[in-house]
Amino acid sequence: MRVSRNLRFVLRLALIVLLAALAGCSLFNRGKKKGDAADTLPVEQVYQRGTELLEGGNYDGAERVYQRLISRFPFGPYTEQAQLNLGYVQYKADKPEEAYSSVNRFIKTYPTNKHIDYAYYLRGLINFNRSAGFLERHIGQDMTRRDQAFQRQSFDDFSSLISRYPQSRYAADSRQRMIYLRNEMAQADLHIAFFYLKRNAYVAAANRAKSIIETYPQTPQAGDALAIMVESYRKLGQDKLADDAEGVLKLNYPDHPFLRGDWPNYRSNWWKMIPLMNRS
Repeated sequence: MRVSRNLRFVLRLALIVLLAALAGCSLFNRGKKKGDAADTLPVEQVYQRGTELLEGGNYDGAERVYQRLISRFPFGPYTEQAQLNLGYVQYKADKPEEAYSSVNRFIKTYPTNKHIDYAYYLRGLINFNRSAGFLERHIGQDMTRRDQAFQRQSFDDFSSLISRYPQSRYAADSRQRMIYLRNEMAQADLHIAFFYLKRNAYVAAANRAKSIIETYPQTPQAGDALAIMVESYRKLGQDKLADDAEGVLKLNYPDHPFLRGDWPNYRSNWWKMIPLMNRS
């Protein structure tokens, strides 16, 4: 009788332990991230899961799923698209370094992919957004120390898209962004020229302004650059160079404030001459 009771006690204890273990497993499974399904599901379902997260705005979750898909399935159409999608979700998640790396990897690995033009466009967008507000972020700082690398790289990326795929659906927008970037780069150089002029560094101001004329000849900043050249050369006693620059200014920008004698007022508030800074 005693043995029977002991046996029942042992069986009950074993049952309790088993139930506790099963409950623990259930809780553990319920607590796992949904993205962990990428470890077991077939490639089609993993890709679908990543797409659902992307469309729902869960970019971090989509990034994890796409990364796992690429790791588990190194080859195939789903992997190609996942690599491009990975760059996009990283871009949307404000991870420009990771996004740029992912898109570059896609371009190098899948140069004949049917969406390769979008990859070039996306690569341009990543740095375009990094350069947006460039001047506004650095007003009041020494512009001679500011790097325009993101702007130039974005310009080059859009240029690559247009030269390689001129009929792409993204070509027209890329051209418009290139115009904006070109003007913004000219504006940054103009800011530097004014910076030198304000500090009576006339040689540096004239050289920077001349560079604007040579590099960005048809931008809105060319008129101000010519005016800077005229004043800088006058201050340096280079009257011939000043007369030549003023002649070009009169020919191309006859209504420029410099020619109306408004320049001293602009010198006291030199930053007001920079058109992009005064846009609302």
